[in-house]
Amino acid sequence: MRPALSGIFGKDGVTPRRLFFWLLPFLLAFRLWLATVLPITGDEAYFIWWGKIPDWGFYDHPPMIGWWLAAQLLLGDGAGWLRLTSVLQPFALAVAVAWFVPRLWPGADENRRWWAALLCLLSPAFVWNVLITTDTPLIYFSVLSGLCWLRARRELAEDGLGWYLAAGVLLAGAVLSKYFVVFLGFAYLLDLLLRPTRKGWLGLVTAYACCVPGLALMAWWNAGHCWPNYMFNFVNRHGDAALGWKNSAIYGLMMVYLLTPAGVWGLMRSTVIPAKAGIQRGRQRLDSRFRGNDDTTKTFRSLVLVAFIPLLMFALLSLEKTIGLHWVLSFLPFCGLLLALHLPETSLRRTGLFFLGFALLHVAFLVWMSFTQLEDWKKTNWYESAVLAFEAKAIAERLKPYEADYAFASNGYADAVTLGYNARRYFLVFGEASSHARHDDILTDFRALDGKNILILRKSAPSPGEYEPYFRELHTETFVLHGVTFYSIFGQGFDYVRYREKVLAVVNDKYYRIPGKLPRTACYFFDRYGFSVR
Repeated sequence: MRPALSGIFGKDGVTPRRLFFWLLPFLLAFRLWLATVLPITGDEAYFIWWGKIPDWGFYDHPPMIGWWLAAQLLLGDGAGWLRLTSVLQPFALAVAVAWFVPRLWPGADENRRWWAALLCLLSPAFVWNVLITTDTPLIYFSVLSGLCWLRARRELAEDGLGWYLAAGVLLAGAVLSKYFVVFLGFAYLLDLLLRPTRKGWLGLVTAYACCVPGLALMAWWNAGHCWPNYMFNFVNRHGDAALGWKNSAIYGLMMVYLLTPAGVWGLMRSTVIPAKAGIQRGRQRLDSRFRGNDDTTKTFRSLVLVAFIPLLMFALLSLEKTIGLHWVLSFLPFCGLLLALHLPETSLRRTGLFFLGFALLHVAFLVWMSFTQLEDWKKTNWYESAVLAFEAKAIAERLKPYEADYAFASNGYADAVTLGYNARRYFLVFGEASSHARHDDILTDFRALDGKNILILRKSAPSPGEYEPYFRELHTETFVLHGVTFYSIFGQGFDYVRYREKVLAVVNDKYYRIPGKLPRTACYFFDRYGFSVR
């Protein structure tokens, strides 16, 4: 480390604890600002509509984010307010990590405790990610469940099954947030298999039992709603899946970004490779890390499994499918814990300073972005969507004169829900759309629109004859915003029968081939439109 930095962050300089509390108000102000200036994205608007029309389940994921937002919507629907739990997330997780450190590693150095909190706070995605996703509650539940599991695995004589129960209740919350939390549950099982104890097995059974009611709720709801969670996650969204190295390479680069290059190297150092070590010494280090029988070594092994097993499972999945950046965020704080508790002190300070510098680069970049104009991004492939997101309120105002006479629609779910959020009125999805647009199948009954008028707003020109078969009369108007032409298709006299034959029948054949082995108590699509299982 350079002498100047050593003086600042050495024993007599700024402590990690002081740095944490100095950075906290600055990063909080930045994240609050970012949450208020960014327009609501399509995915966020989609989940907001879950909150506006709450249910026991939703099309593509378990219901937790819908319930979460339904509670927030009782007090308002502004972007800054609805994103607040995302804004506060890194601070809450960092404090939780700092609280757990002395309970997992009694006697741990105070500086290491606060470096663990800082690495969580300054992780790249936690610097800028203020968006509402299904991962927002998932991250809270998964991280807290993992920390409780690690505490339970210390198995102190005075402990009962309380920490296992806490891990299980929180794991149940994660199960109701997103299904791939099963990777975390698998890490718990593997931890028990590698270090079995009687209390541990009772604890694992307790934790798993906590998840049964949530899984039963999802099975019950899916059985009565065409099994949409199964169809989306295991069938409909995987039409482009294929074995190959490209997605794995992307996943590897994504993890290097999320953990930072310094973090990746630090994780190697803290688990396998000591400084200036040869192969033999590396093997000795690995042996001592994983085969010792003291409490510290046992907890280290459990932490490695909780941190890396889910990430390795995603790595295997990446051989066939692209892994979303937000999917892995639940497991990054555990990587930060490994760095903070097992790196040599000098290396830890260097890693922490790299995280700080990398975080400040993100802040500077996003502040610079705020001074650019929309037109500066015309050459990007997401420019049209950005214009719609930033100008959604203006577009909604243009449509206001027609709201008494027309049902509003768009040709894709992202545009439909974004416009709907800003118009405070639901926009249905007109046309076949994609596997991601199917929650609208639950909400929209096209039978009720027979003979009615529908206004379809889209940001691309319709194909010749695309809408004419479904309306008695049709005309199109256009307007331009920031160089993007928007098309308003006014359809009078909707023909439901023809739409069922030409569009809904195709949707049924493409997205509702439900396996016969799955029990069904009802299916909104079949029951509503008279289709049968294909």
